[in-house]
Amino acid sequence: MQNWSFNDGVARLSRRSPVTGEVAGERTGSELEFVRELGGLLLMHKFAVDELLTKLRIWSEEFDYAHEHDPIEHIASRIKRPESIMQKLRRKGLPVTLASARDHLTDIAGVRVVCPFVSDVYLIRDLIRRNGMEIVQTKDYIAEPKPNGYRSLHLLIRVPVHLSDRVEKVTAEIQLRTIAMDFWAAVERKIFDKSGGAPRPEFSGELKAAADAAADLDARMKGLHELKALAREVVPDGIEGLGGEELPAR
Repeated sequence: MQNWSFNDGVARLSRRSPVTGEVAGERTGSELEFVRELGGLLLMHKFAVDELLTKLRIWSEEFDYAHEHDPIEHIASRIKRPESIMQKLRRKGLPVTLASARDHLTDIAGVRVVCPFVSDVYLIRDLIRRNGMEIVQTKDYIAEPKPNGYRSLHLLIRVPVHLSDRVEKVTAEIQLRTIAMDFWAAVERKIFDKSGGAPRPEFSGELKAAADAAADLDARMKGLHELKALAREVVPDGIEGLGGEELPAR
């Protein structure tokens, strides 16, 4: 674990971020000053991610133990790099200042939760709502997919961060999607984002068809999951484990 305090770390922060570990490289004087000021904000967003990850991991283990079904397949998180923050502020035509980043950027902290089934996506959303985190914005691309077929549930939430002397509510972005949705999004990003932006028109139909196939797979797997749950209710535990052998005659 990296030990860092703002008071004695300001000089080092111009070379390496305490949160991301990123080497600053060549920067102008104003950029270096911005990065120095950014340290506290990035650390606060790291704390928000830590709070959220703790809750998600607890729910994952609890449901796996109590219900024999883990609604979370895996979790990824990130804190936006200083360079990315500067670039986004410039794209928005905003001043590159600490106040501007704090007031206008809502995705400095990001968490992605991948779930086995669509029902698990909405379960996690409801758990977030019921456990002290305010949902301030919802974009449901599962109910209304993007034109290219992208599906996911995007939430902006305020995470209470309990410091030694106060509680700060920090905004974080969370994406919730199924395994099939995550596969489609990851491959789409590798194919098209790396090659310079949006796909050519002749690819759009195939891309949408692939997204529809992923949605169909989600529906089929949901059906299998429900059939298995129904079978467990009908067949008592213990009989299922007999492996089809005949019961002894009485």
